[in-house]
Amino acid sequence: MNIKPLFDKIVIEAVEPEVKTAGGIILTANAQEKPQMATVLAVGPGGVIDGKEITMQVKVGDKILYSKYAGSEFKLDGKTVTILRQSDVLAIIE
Repeated sequence: MNIKPLFDKIVIEAVEPEVKTAGGIILTANAQEKPQMATVLAVGPGGVIDGKEITMQVKVGDKILYSKYAGSEFKLDGKTVTILRQSDVLAIIE
């Protein structure tokens, strides 16, 4: 399935969190924190939003850090993706 976000939205896929601590303890799914690192799968065109010109700073393939409870999760082709606003992105990892 091909997805094209609108305006300042981006589609991301979370990077799986570590299942083992530095000390070697294996964490259950309940003990793991929600991931905050993701790969960008699709980017909207930007444009004028709420009277402000928005230029997209992220591009497809970027690794990003985003706010913990940002966006909405969806299932697409068996994968869980999140759609969020560019303003919820905290940093691009280079």
